[in-house]
Amino acid sequence: MDANSYTLEELLAAEMSRHIRPDDLCGFIGTGTGGKAYIRAVGIPAVAARLAQLRQSPDFIMCLGSVVDMELDGDSIPETNFEPDVLAWPGRSQLPSYDVLNFFMRGRVSIGFISAPQVDRFGHTNLVRIGEGGAIRARFPGCLAQGEIMAMAGRTFGVFQHDRRTFVERVDFASAAGRNSRGGLPGGGLSLVFTQYGVMDFTDGGEMKVRSIHPGCTRRQIAENTGFDILIPEDVPETQPPSAEDLRLIRTRIDPKRKFLNAVITGAPATLLDE
Repeated sequence: MDANSYTLEELLAAEMSRHIRPDDLCGFIGTGTGGKAYIRAVGIPAVAARLAQLRQSPDFIMCLGSVVDMELDGDSIPETNFEPDVLAWPGRSQLPSYDVLNFFMRGRVSIGFISAPQVDRFGHTNLVRIGEGGAIRARFPGCLAQGEIMAMAGRTFGVFQHDRRTFVERVDFASAAGRNSRGGLPGGGLSLVFTQYGVMDFTDGGEMKVRSIHPGCTRRQIAENTGFDILIPEDVPETQPPSAEDLRLIRTRIDPKRKFLNAVITGAPATLLDE
C-alpha cells in the first residue's frame, strides 16, 4: 500500500485515531445528513474509532446514536443510513435515546465526536442558525445532543470546514459551552479540531491554537481562512501522514466501499475537497 498517496479523509481518520487512548472507554457519534456533512460528523469519526480498535484501543466502545458497539467493518456496515437499515446494524445492543444520554451523565463517554457550521476561538459551536434577530440567513437541525456531548464527555473531537464563515470570532448562537465557559461542567469541552489544513487544540486559557499543519498546507492558509487571530506556534510540526498499514486497514477492511469516508451510505457521495 503506497503510504505516499492518500486522501484528505484518510489523513484525518488516521490522525484522529491516534488520539484515542487505550484507556478510553466509550465514544459517541451523533447523526449526520449527507455528503460532506456526513463525512465530517460520522464518517471520519467512525473510521478513526475502528482503526483505533484494531491498533491501540481494542476495548473502545462506539455508540452511533442508539446503536451500541456496532460492527464497523466492510460488509457489516449498512447499505444506507435510513432508519430500517441502521436498526438492523449488527451491534451489542440498541437503546432508547434517554439511556444513551445517561452514559454522559454517568461520565462514561470518553470522547464525543461532532461537527458544526460555526466554531469560535474558544470552542463554542453553533448548530442552530446563522444571523441574529431579524437577519437570520440560515437555519440548521438544532443542538441535537451537542450540548450534552460538550458538557459531559471527557473530550470532544470536532471536524470542520476551515474557512472564515466557519471559524468566527463569536458564534451567532452557542449550541454548546466553549473552553472558557465551563461553569463547573464535568466534561472537557472541545479538545481537538480537525480541518483540511491542520489540527488545532487549545491553550490553558481556552484559546484555539494550531497543533499541526497537514503536508502541503501552510501557516498562511490557516491564518487567511480563520476569522480570528489564531495562535500558530513557531515550532508547529507537520501532521503525520497515514502509514501503509493504516491505509491497508481503511481500504480493505474498514471502509472498502467508501460508505463512511465518501458518504456513499447516504446516497449523496462526496469528498471534502469538492468545490
